[in-house]
Amino acid sequence: MELILLQKVKNLGNLGDKVNVKPGYGRNYLVPQGKAAPATATNLAEFEQRRADYEAKANQQLAGAEARKAALESASVTLTAHASPEGKLFGSVGPRDIAEAFTEAGFALGKSEVILADGPIRNIGEYEVPVHLHADVHTAIKVIVVAG
Repeated sequence: MELILLQKVKNLGNLGDKVNVKPGYGRNYLVPQGKAAPATATNLAEFEQRRADYEAKANQQLAGAEARKAALESASVTLTAHASPEGKLFGSVGPRDIAEAFTEAGFALGKSEVILADGPIRNIGEYEVPVHLHADVHTAIKVIVVAG
């Protein structure tokens, strides 16, 4: 399935690139999310007319992500969880818990932006958690888990 990208997509391409993807990925994710459009002659002509608008929107999103990155770099949050005397949590701290704690602290952060590559946090301690705010903007946030 041939598509034209309306915004940068990680591991796929940049704004305006014509890409070939599997039909399910295009039909079920890229097109409904507004990240791509079918590469027909009509859509290509319309894209070229509106290219400046798409580029301005992409630059605005990038600038917003850079501003959020600057605010998050110095931020940290402390989460309280039930733990055993050895420091093992009776549950776990996942991306949703981290995102909600940062949002309550005044930093807008979505669950899908928090990346826990090794799975949820299961012990008390201090962690550096990677956050992907945009396809080009990444940072790490400080999460402290204490027994409560």
